[in-house]
Amino acid sequence: QVQLVESGGGLVQPGGSLRLSCAASGIRFDMHVLGWYRQAPGKQRELVASITRGGSTNYADSVKGRFTISRDNAKNTVTLQMNSLQPEDTAVYYCNAKWATSIWGQGTQVTVSS
Repeated sequence: QVQLVESGGGLVQPGGSLRLSCAASGIRFDMHVLGWYRQAPGKQRELVASITRGGSTNYADSVKGRFTISRDNAKNTVTLQMNSLQPEDTAVYYCNAKWATSIWGQGTQVTVSS
């Protein structure tokens, strides 16, 4: 069964950190470009960070220097380390894997609030 399952979301105070993980199954994980997207209420889904098969990374300007994406092909996981979180980072975060097709996880809620 092809699926992506996110975990690690939750409520955190401004300035805090969270680590999101996405576990993949049923796909050739090492062949996929992996990404984290987010969607805040009333806004379009946007790319947060991506990582290629070779490990090259790309970040949205709003998260550069605060977020880090990484992949572990042996464990079929992609991780998003989020530091210095701000209220504007509040959103549902989705994991994505792209190769021949685009596969989405179900999303995990991240809320940054005092």
